[in-house]
Amino acid sequence: MSRPLVISDCDEVLLHMVAPYRDFLDEQHDIDFVMDSADFGKAMRHRSDGRLVEPAEIWRLLNLFFDTEMHRQQAIAGAVEGINALAEHADVVILTNLNDHRRDSRAEQLRKVGIDARVFTNQGPKGPALKAILEEYQPSKALFIDDLPQHHGSVAEMLPHVTRLHLCGEPMIAPHIDCAHKAGHAHARIDDWATALPWIMDRLTGDNDD
Repeated sequence: MSRPLVISDCDEVLLHMVAPYRDFLDEQHDIDFVMDSADFGKAMRHRSDGRLVEPAEIWRLLNLFFDTEMHRQQAIAGAVEGINALAEHADVVILTNLNDHRRDSRAEQLRKVGIDARVFTNQGPKGPALKAILEEYQPSKALFIDDLPQHHGSVAEMLPHVTRLHLCGEPMIAPHIDCAHKAGHAHARIDDWATALPWIMDRLTGDNDD
């Protein structure tokens, strides 16, 4: 019989991203990053005159961060221990929205913090990518973890049988992210691994699929 499968996002689930990105913008680009809403595009302002950073520049800086600064990203509290505990009971893969050429860099980044897992890269909604992963693994059950509500919506629409946990481990942005659980697209919203791990384990090893 096939094993259960855990499909986890990386940024803000396993590794901090916006906190080191904020420091990168501050130290190298004289840009202030203040996340006081769910709109990432309004969080970045030039320190010299308070202008919003243009969308094209946001994408350039994000790409530059992932090309040169991934070493800044540290593990979310409890994430390494949690994902490795799950790996004792299930196959674990990472589904991350990065360009495909960064897949190996992401896998190496995760290995350095203690997570050795297969990495799948994706662009856009995660439902289609997750469907392809399930077709390959044919798991006995599947559980999806992500910090962004739109990805839970995508998975809920395409693969409603997959258990979905909305988890954002970054306190800087967690309060501003719409809750996929309240929207009916996730089975729970839990933002810390100490609480999330027993919830996930119960769904992997028991009969509780709620």
